[in-house]
Amino acid sequence: MLEMARAGFRIALLQLRVGPSKEENISNALTKIRSAAKDNGARVVALPECFNCPYGTQYFAKYAEEVPTGETCRSLSDVAKELGIYLIGGTIPEKTADGSGKIYNTCTVWSPEGSLMATYRKIHLFDINIPGAITFRESDVLSGGEKLAIIPVDDAKIGIGICYDIRFDELARLYRNKGCDMLIYPGAFNMKTGPLHWELLARGRANDTQSYVATISPARDASAGYIAWGHSMVVDPWAQVVGSAKEGEEMVLADVELRKVDEVRAQIPIFSQRRTDLYDTKDLKS
Repeated sequence: MLEMARAGFRIALLQLRVGPSKEENISNALTKIRSAAKDNGARVVALPECFNCPYGTQYFAKYAEEVPTGETCRSLSDVAKELGIYLIGGTIPEKTADGSGKIYNTCTVWSPEGSLMATYRKIHLFDINIPGAITFRESDVLSGGEKLAIIPVDDAKIGIGICYDIRFDELARLYRNKGCDMLIYPGAFNMKTGPLHWELLARGRANDTQSYVATISPARDASAGYIAWGHSMVVDPWAQVVGSAKEGEEMVLADVELRKVDEVRAQIPIFSQRRTDLYDTKDLKS
């Protein structure tokens, strides 16, 4: 007896304009989220890294709020419930309520009922030095997370990473080992690494895991202190780009076909062919 094909879903990536006003950033995001769901039929909507504030170490403490009680989280919860969608809430700077003073770069995920399904704190902090191009140290302000986040969406499982995390194939492999069909990375690559590696890494992680991969950037603002590359995109399990944005504020729509995930994995069965007697990738926190 043939197995029934798994149902897929439509995803919308929102490449949003981000400015200094948190209130305006949230309001703009809510408008675009409603358009994605009501006008374009998105079941899953994903926002970019630092969508409620400018990206920069000088901003994180000022804009940080607690999860899930802060104003950004309350807004995301309400709109997810209003529209009955799964909402991948990009990232926000998160301050903890434990008095530790720690700040995280955090992605929250909201259910169609408006409940907090998962919280993912960026594991790999963006500390780089490219002479003559860019020097950046998230670790001067942020703390790194320690836990994966897997989201059940109908028949699918989605793994969450944030920006710099996409460079670490081990993290993607852990999600594949745990049965994920799609990886979603809110991110903000810059004008040096963006043209070099943004698409390359998205396609590489899709090829490694035979999964869909989505990367969601803020829109480019040439006047900002940190200029994002843009070019949000969805890549399929064949590592083909099936939808992409340019530099400005834009919505990327794509239909995620889970049968395609199953077909690619059956036709090129690298998962079962891995020599785990010689090498393996393990989650040491489980």
